[in-house]
Amino acid sequence: MDIMDLREYLLSLPETEESTPFDETTLVYKIGGRMFACADMEEFSYVVVKHDPDEGEALRERHAEITPAWHFNKRYWSAVAVTGDLPESLVRSLIRASYIYTLHNTVTPKARREEIERRVLPLLEKM
Repeated sequence: MDIMDLREYLLSLPETEESTPFDETTLVYKIGGRMFACADMEEFSYVVVKHDPDEGEALRERHAEITPAWHFNKRYWSAVAVTGDLPESLVRSLIRASYIYTLHNTVTPKARREEIERRVLPLLEKM
């Protein structure tokens, strides 16, 4: 997976917003104004994803390529190596899980979250 493949997949998720709020090389992806993934365009070796704390811990125990994300709350964020032995399908699955976790748990207010869920979840089921 290269940065263009990653970017294409992330932007295929409904209502995903792309920005560069940290610097000109770090791509940030949001749903409902909340970040669910990011990656560096120049030094692309991992993608940072959000997850349930227990799930993140289990993933890190099973896969050496998944580590706590640097400069992020390590309880909720992991860096997933895209240059290692992880199958691309697993990387995509973790990104999708991050997208759904972020939508369900961090988008506020509740009415906005429910509105986005009504539009997005049927589309995700078709993907």
